[in-house]
Amino acid sequence: MLPGFRSLAVLGVVVGAMGSIPARAETIRVNIDKLVFAPASISAKVGDTIEWVNADVLAHTATVKGDWNVMIPPKKTVSLVLRKAGDVEYFCRFHPNMKGRIAIAPK
Repeated sequence: MLPGFRSLAVLGVVVGAMGSIPARAETIRVNIDKLVFAPASISAKVGDTIEWVNADVLAHTATVKGDWNVMIPPKKTVSLVLRKAGDVEYFCRFHPNMKGRIAIAPK
């Protein structure tokens, strides 16, 4: 093998192997403070985790009509793994003026 070609062959193997590494799921934090989801609008992918951190002294929910309902106790953190793609609008059942949106892309 000619000098320099060996390093190119190794580089090709490394680049090829990197292309097969699966994408890592992310954890996306939504803070709840003073009856507000912040940020109110987020983007995520199927498999990502949404983590709601409730700084309020009141319980809240993250509710999607006809789908999921996450109870978020006061001063607690609760997580949900996203299982399907699509845009979802969620709200707090106890405080309907609290609204959020998640744009969920396929994996």
